Amino acid sequence: MIILGDICLVLGFVLGISILWTIGIILLVIGAVLWLLGTLGHAVAGRRHYW
Repeated sequence: MIILGDICLVLGFVLGISILWTIGIILLVIGAVLWLLGTLGHAVAGRRHYW
């Protein structure tokens, strides 16, 4: 999800499409939160590790 967010950010910046920029930021934040919860040992969506 973090990689997808990065791709959307780059495409949104290069192509000048603001919705891709917004979606990229949202995906990046959600991916970072899920990654942080997974590394802390919390179960995320029924899984012990999220990657």
